[in-house]
Amino acid sequence: MAHANKPPSKPPDPVTVSQAVKSTVECEIKLAVDDHFRLPSLPGVPLPRRLLTSTYYDTSQYDLAHAGITLRHRVERGKQAWQLKLPLMKDRQEIEMLDRQSIPPRTFRDLLFLHLGQRQLIPVATLRVWRAGIRVHMDNVPVADVTLDHVSVVKNGAVLQRFRELEIEQVDGKDSTLPDLEKQLRQAGAKDHDGRPKLVRALSLVAPSSEPQPASDAPVVDHVKWALARHVRWLIAHDPGARLGREPESLHQMRVATRQLRAVLRATRPLLVPEWADSLRDELRWLGQLLGPARDLDVQLAYFREESAALDARDRRPLTEFIAHLEAQRNNVQEVLLNELKNERYLDLIRRKARAVQDVLGRHQDAIQAEAHIRAFLKKSTSARAAFVAGRMVERQRQRRERARKNMPRLLRGLVKRGEKAWG
Repeated sequence: MAHANKPPSKPPDPVTVSQAVKSTVECEIKLAVDDHFRLPSLPGVPLPRRLLTSTYYDTSQYDLAHAGITLRHRVERGKQAWQLKLPLMKDRQEIEMLDRQSIPPRTFRDLLFLHLGQRQLIPVATLRVWRAGIRVHMDNVPVADVTLDHVSVVKNGAVLQRFRELEIEQVDGKDSTLPDLEKQLRQAGAKDHDGRPKLVRALSLVAPSSEPQPASDAPVVDHVKWALARHVRWLIAHDPGARLGREPESLHQMRVATRQLRAVLRATRPLLVPEWADSLRDELRWLGQLLGPARDLDVQLAYFREESAALDARDRRPLTEFIAHLEAQRNNVQEVLLNELKNERYLDLIRRKARAVQDVLGRHQDAIQAEAHIRAFLKKSTSARAAFVAGRMVERQRQRRERARKNMPRLLRGLVKRGEKAWG
């Protein structure tokens, strides 16, 4: 897991989010283009040309970027805003706060405290983007913005790097024309994008969560570490969104990561120290139970809101009152959740999972060490009986490792299959 740092010893109070904070979900497709690319003719109206100047903030070790999170101060025609982007499955949640102050808002720092700890947020890059494009209409209804960004990476007034990107961003959430637009743009010369946000590309970092699975013949402990790391990274990346409470998917993915971590520990129990693995699974069960009530209410609210939208105004009124009752319950549950997410039990669980990625040692590793100790003993012993017993013990250690190797591919295939949807 990238930069699994120790959380602060004294977490902030529960996050209080001002109504002035705007939260939206970005549903977009990014494509790569070369210098010769031109937008094809598309039905719609041209978008005004914009100049966006964004100063990105992160720690000196790029903890946010490694987690797929970006924090920036954006200026456009005198308007200043702080924008925080959080991972949300294949989309991203953008939280914006209109604020002219020159330091990141306290609200955003509180949301990110697991990633930041006591580390300072500093400016890491300034990007200047000239944006132009078209708002695509279908049957006189706006469905998507297709924009071409000319990006300059600036430092001390000098341009260090230039690149272009093409984006298709959904405007009407009920429309599904993005794949059709993508096909037209690919026919015009657009190519696959590497998935990196602009900042990550500007800093020449690898894409978040891009660590490849170890080779099939790699040590079994490497496979366990890889599986744990992916889910730990996924859980921590969705912690800020769960704290904010604006998008149900954040909490859902945090809960998914919790279940998958328990599944990894259960499937690999023969390779792990039982007391360690069982204790960690118990704490993960506690976290899952903590997240459960909020998730259940999110599901109910989504269902009844959809049902309400299908009714006429007269029949909708009683259901509206019931939905308001559920929303009040959800707010109460969120307050409880925030209090629990800042207590020492949760912080200790995060620390333990972070350590596990670096330090997990199982029976497979124990077997290797046992064989090494036996061989060292044999070098000093002249007893034939001792050599016979030692030989049998060496063979047992080899059998332990062999059983682990045979079981791991099957176990990991099952874990990967169950986790693919969560990992995106």
